Amino acid sequence: MTSIPSSMTAIAITQPGGPDVLRPLTMPTPAPGTGEVLIKVEAAGVNRPDVLQRKGIYPPPPGASEIPGLEIAGEVVALGENASLWKIGDKICALVAGGGYAEYCVVHETNALPVPAGLTMAEAAGVPETFFTVWTNVFERGALKPGESLLVHGGSSGIGTTAIQIASQLGSTVYTTAGSAGKCAACEGLGAKRAINYREQEFVEVLKQETGNIGINVILDMVGGDYIQRNIKVAARDGRIVNIAYLNGSKAEVDFMMVMLKRLTLTGSTLRIRPTAEKAAIASALRETVWPLIETGRVRPQLFRKFPLAHASEAHTLMETSVHIGKIVLEI
Repeated sequence: MTSIPSSMTAIAITQPGGPDVLRPLTMPTPAPGTGEVLIKVEAAGVNRPDVLQRKGIYPPPPGASEIPGLEIAGEVVALGENASLWKIGDKICALVAGGGYAEYCVVHETNALPVPAGLTMAEAAGVPETFFTVWTNVFERGALKPGESLLVHGGSSGIGTTAIQIASQLGSTVYTTAGSAGKCAACEGLGAKRAINYREQEFVEVLKQETGNIGINVILDMVGGDYIQRNIKVAARDGRIVNIAYLNGSKAEVDFMMVMLKRLTLTGSTLRIRPTAEKAAIASALRETVWPLIETGRVRPQLFRKFPLAHASEAHTLMETSVHIGKIVLEI
């Protein structure tokens, strides 16, 4: 049995600020509570919400760890009371509300999934946050069906590369926007029918031509700002627009007449603050529908670069340049 130390190395946000405020510190090793498991972390994904937390504008929900990190992969080393879904030694990946940038992390057993066959632990660490987010927003809130079209803004991000692959593999036509020719080529290589360089072309006009003026059935947007009205313009009748972030701001002047005439649904969600049971339901749906796609190689997390845990500040610096295609991961 693995010996569990009383203390561990974890990345602390020493104060709100830039990447340099992330420092490795010695902290007490957490203990699993009722229904929880303790994971010896082998890798942790880096995500935009981690950057927002570091800046002091996205605090963890009540009761969650102050340590950043929302997704991990590793080995189960201890079981809390009434935890029975996993056994000591199991290799799992998990969605957590915080605490991922550390040598050990606790998670409710229902918010974990087996590491998919064929993935490295670093790849598996890049799955939970993005795959949970894509599934609940595109396929549950957005209700994307086979034969429908999907527009993904930020197609080269971890969320984007995941959405492109899953939607195209499940029978939808995927379009995306990205900020360079290289990123557009990568998106098309993952299954997008057309990737639009937003620095050179107006996506509304391009997609009207691509769809014969029908428009797009489901739009996944993490940009906001002036994209909000443009999404409404390019949406098809009975279209669904799902916002999951607002990189360009959450306020916009919107003409709602088009929302009414097209019978549009405007919605959005966050994942981190949702109850454990809701996350468990998402995990169950992923295991049934998406895990077979991963294990047969039809969908794969796109791993851009790995950093040692102590170099979390460098990982955040890279994240904020937006040059990456896919996931950035910390290895312990």
